[in-house]
Amino acid sequence: MQWEQLTAPDFARAVQDTGVCILALGVLERHSDHLPLGTDMLNAHKLACLAAEREPAVVFPQFCFGQIYEARCFPGALTLKPTLLLELLQGVMDEIGRNGFKKIILLNGHGGNNNLLGFLAQCSLWEHKPYTIYLFKDSFTPEQQARWKAALESPLHGHACECETSVTLASYPDLVKMDAVPAEPAVPLNRAQDVPGAFSGISWYANYPEHYAGDARTASAEKGRKLLAIEVEALTSFITAVKTDKVLPALEDEFFGRVDEVRGKGNEQ
Repeated sequence: MQWEQLTAPDFARAVQDTGVCILALGVLERHSDHLPLGTDMLNAHKLACLAAEREPAVVFPQFCFGQIYEARCFPGALTLKPTLLLELLQGVMDEIGRNGFKKIILLNGHGGNNNLLGFLAQCSLWEHKPYTIYLFKDSFTPEQQARWKAALESPLHGHACECETSVTLASYPDLVKMDAVPAEPAVPLNRAQDVPGAFSGISWYANYPEHYAGDARTASAEKGRKLLAIEVEALTSFITAVKTDKVLPALEDEFFGRVDEVRGKGNEQ
């Protein structure tokens, strides 16, 4: 069920019936020259909707705000001030919770969001919320991993690559320009290796200055359908597990109970 397509009464019933909202997070950024700027947003939202058809949940509208500072040098990227971005994400989740959802699944469609969303999940321990956050981590079973690998030809992956291009071809074929796929694969340039093991904000750009990582020449819609099916299976299982989970909410109650005890002891002194 898509949030924006429900009437108010239907929405209220969906909250009661499912208790789970999926917030699919993408960004607007360059994907080489052959994929649309909204690739991450479009594919993540599509995945959420397909999984929610199998295991009922409410899917938040397409969301394009995330960490994408490394793409500011390309046309079409949309970025927000870091503090504003955090406030926006927290505000959106609070509104989802205000509407009655007790569980929020964060579905990440963009690799550059990984650190941001991990931190956002940890921030839930700052203040006791009426909802619990579940960050989906693409946990494929060994069988699903084998199927994923078998569907692909290229050993190079990362951004606008064979898998991402294939999934987009399967879902949004009219938005993919296969004639614009680079003639050569994009391998990491390793231009920031003077300090081995270091991570910097410029690390991605140092490796992939054209915002392309991998080889999309062998991408196809058929491969995309196979890959998308695996992703839907994994997310559907995750939604089911989240729905039945009682452990994380109970642990949060326990944790904040102890926080209150510490606060109370401090006030007594």
